[in-house]
Amino acid sequence: MDVIETLRLSRDALMSNRMRSLLTMLGVIIGVASVIMLVSIGEGARTYIHRELGNLGTNILIIVPGKTSTKGGFHPPSASTIRKLVYDDAVILKKRSQYIADAVPLILGSSKVKYQNQSRDNNVVGVIESYFDIRNLAVESGRFINASDVDSKRKVCVLGRTVKKGLFGDKSALGAVISIGDSKYRVIGVMEKKGVTLGIDFDDIVFIPTTAAQELFDTNSLFNITVKVKGSADVSAAIEDIRHILMKRHAGREDFTVMSQDEMLGVMNKVLNIMTAVLAGIAAISLVVGGIGIMNIMLVSVRERTREIGIRKALGAKNRDILIQFLAEALTLSMIGGLAGVLIGASASLGLPYFLKFLPTQISWWSIMLAFFFSASVGIFFGVYPARKASLYDPIVALRYE
Repeated sequence: MDVIETLRLSRDALMSNRMRSLLTMLGVIIGVASVIMLVSIGEGARTYIHRELGNLGTNILIIVPGKTSTKGGFHPPSASTIRKLVYDDAVILKKRSQYIADAVPLILGSSKVKYQNQSRDNNVVGVIESYFDIRNLAVESGRFINASDVDSKRKVCVLGRTVKKGLFGDKSALGAVISIGDSKYRVIGVMEKKGVTLGIDFDDIVFIPTTAAQELFDTNSLFNITVKVKGSADVSAAIEDIRHILMKRHAGREDFTVMSQDEMLGVMNKVLNIMTAVLAGIAAISLVVGGIGIMNIMLVSVRERTREIGIRKALGAKNRDILIQFLAEALTLSMIGGLAGVLIGASASLGLPYFLKFLPTQISWWSIMLAFFFSASVGIFFGVYPARKASLYDPIVALRYE
């Protein structure tokens, strides 16, 4: 029996029971579509994180107080910290390392911010002038904090868009005096809209000079030092310089942790890979269930067509011909279901961000190919037993079957 004849007979057999064939394919369709959708969500999350980290600057190192045993990721300071990071640590790093373009001493705190009868609790971040360039931040009106503001501990501030809107509404904020804690600060700038990046809402932050933040929060301890490395090729050398310089200042103890963007991405990628694999594995269960459905229906089909098998064998069909015929029907069911699942899964992945804007997706071709070929493999695997059972029928027994 040639291939064309086999495909024609498969088509006729499946079309004779259209509803049953459609319901049988449904499990495969759902499985393939689920694999593609869930993998696209995982890939979309990976792309989103890479893009967001890039938007916050490139070649960035973060130095936090306390030594952690695990590299990469966001860890709280260790209880074994014996010395704080201080303003002079950042100054010395920039001065002594040839690989560091800038080092920003950063202080983070929370305080009540008030203007006339409007008040709100806000994150207040103490920075120096170069922080805005390092983090790719821009002002919509007014200016940034500058070196003179930092050196003179000037009580000035730059407001995020959300803060400005909450305190001033549609009125201009430039030049206004607001209260932060118990001190008065003059507004010198309003930030451009930045939005939420990796859980940080830059529109809901008040920026003040680091030196002013030391007085506001009565501390000389830094939350972190944000370092800008001159080039991507210099990151490893910069890390070694940081360790050498700070250990010398900290009595030979490495009581700090240096985190690079690559390490952060490495940890995030590992988590996302596990998440994607788990989601794809759960979705693949639907394909297995669909395969069991194909085997079940093929067994029913074999029993219903027992006399047909007997007649074909009596007319000269070999066991191999019967085996190929029923295997082709199972494979046709799984492949048509796979194609339909690919179309539905790809369409849903493309359309999902329009309805759920917080959920990024990115279709990967490898997931489409994997899902489709897995569906075909399911058809072959679960179609072999019914096909082999049909091919081994004794023609005399089959012809007597009612």
